[in-house]
Amino acid sequence: MPAALAEAYKSKSQQARVVTEAWGREELYCAACDADSLKPAPNNNAVFDYECGNCGAPFQLKGQSKKLGRTIGDGAYGSMIEAIRKDRTPNLFVMHYELPEWRVQNLILIPRFAFPESSIVCRKPLAITARRAGWVGCNIDLSRIAADARIPIVSAGIAEELAEVRERYQKLAPIADIKANQRGWTLDVLNIVRRLGKVEFTNDDVYAYERELERLHPDNRHVRPKIRQQLQVLRDARLIRHNGVGSWRIAE
Repeated sequence: MPAALAEAYKSKSQQARVVTEAWGREELYCAACDADSLKPAPNNNAVFDYECGNCGAPFQLKGQSKKLGRTIGDGAYGSMIEAIRKDRTPNLFVMHYELPEWRVQNLILIPRFAFPESSIVCRKPLAITARRAGWVGCNIDLSRIAADARIPIVSAGIAEELAEVRERYQKLAPIADIKANQRGWTLDVLNIVRRLGKVEFTNDDVYAYERELERLHPDNRHVRPKIRQQLQVLRDARLIRHNGVGSWRIAE
């Protein structure tokens, strides 16, 4: 990354923002189409950092010098939930870089349509002594996002093939056609299917997570019928194939 840009700033957060955003302008590309670069978002845009000049897809970049863990910090909780419900979330790049070299070690892309509400974890309100007293932020729980929606772009310092990144993104694209207010169930069931770690699985395998889904969706009292419905949705999205009564297979 262009580490020299950091020399003009004393604040660590400003250094990180300037260096990572400049790197993104030079190195990031659109996974939603064949554009090989992204342009900066319009000034005073707090929602996303880049947009594709070809298809208009918005992208946000979050970088950190510590290794990627289970959660990453995000903005206001209410704003993030509203963005999911109104289908306004940007595609999210999550970067891990090493200091003092400013070397990109890991970078993943989460498609804009792959955030279930269950992945947004509410933080405690800021104390009354804080400058923004009462403000409620959130974390993104990456474990609540299906593994194939955490698309690797750089792994252990090595860039993934561009064509493979786009293929993975496009494979998930049918999920974007599901209405935003119905997508959460689909994404939560997809996450469970991926966590099974099986190429072939049954309804009963997914039923084993019934309590978890009840907790995530307390307004739905008919969880097993909903699971069967969502497996059919995933089949229609070509992410799984039907093997017969109550039996499924991960699509290749």
